[in-house]
Amino acid sequence: MSDMIKIAVDAMGGDGSPKKIIDGIILNHRTNKNNFYKIFGDKNKIHGLINNKISNEFYEIINTNDVVKSTDSPLEGAKRGKNTSMWLSIESVKNKDADIVISAGNTGALLVISKLNLNMIENIDKPALSALWPNKKGMSVVLDLGANIECNAKNLFDFSIMGASLYTSLYPNEKPNIALLNIGSEEFKGNETIKETYKILNDKNSKNYNFSGYIEGNQLMNGEVNVIVSDGFTGNVALKTAEGTANFITSELKKTMTGSILGKISTLLNFSNLRKFKKKLDPRLYNGAIFIGLDSPVVKSHGGTDFVGFSNSLDVCNRIVNGNLIKKIKENILEK
Repeated sequence: MSDMIKIAVDAMGGDGSPKKIIDGIILNHRTNKNNFYKIFGDKNKIHGLINNKISNEFYEIINTNDVVKSTDSPLEGAKRGKNTSMWLSIESVKNKDADIVISAGNTGALLVISKLNLNMIENIDKPALSALWPNKKGMSVVLDLGANIECNAKNLFDFSIMGASLYTSLYPNEKPNIALLNIGSEEFKGNETIKETYKILNDKNSKNYNFSGYIEGNQLMNGEVNVIVSDGFTGNVALKTAEGTANFITSELKKTMTGSILGKISTLLNFSNLRKFKKKLDPRLYNGAIFIGLDSPVVKSHGGTDFVGFSNSLDVCNRIVNGNLIKKIKENILEK
């Protein structure tokens, strides 16, 4: 077990838990025998769901009946005490009993409890919520997605370094291109904070990333930029807009292709291409937001995803640990 990646799993967070969490672990284990799952939650429910589908050498159940509810405010979630499945799973990373923690539970509570238990990486003032987005050429890292509504230039510069570190830990053979999300591509556009950040990044010559200037919202999926940086307010609006647009396109396409005999015939004739299109926009494939800036990695699975999406977020956990994310951030921060 010493060579395995130990993932602390909050089994009680998110819709349909703990069943979807355990089903996700079972699915993930089929293709990855290098993960050890430390599962926190109701032992009786969890044991019945695993039901010998995984050898007990690959998991451990830590029993607790206390949970953070989805309706809790961040403070209410933290006040539920140190025996909730969320708190205990984060604490196991703090105590070095696990390499990384994942939860599909209450996002605000996860951020607050993480900050209460884990230290910030030295020289970083604020953590950021990041995620993977699909683009025409592959994937992009986008941050901040809502952890910080107000940011200064140093925060955005730190996010750039952390985003580049995350990208290289996931894609070690690529050097990322960084851009700041803005209302225009011209150097004089944007507020004073973003213009100051532009100057800092533009003046710096880093071996770890290339700076590509500004990027507008309609260019996010072009694939020319790998790391997209913004404050949490702008990033969250961009995220929700992208999700809503993707859902609108897929639902309207489905309605068109199944609403008539001609549409159904076209669907059959284009089945292979439509399946590729659907897969490209399937949010389950990109599940797993990463809370970075703390001295241990914290992954947030979407609360509404299914077991396939949760399994994919466990893959993200594996790649983050294998890619030495925290070490990369610490080294790159010192470079500045």
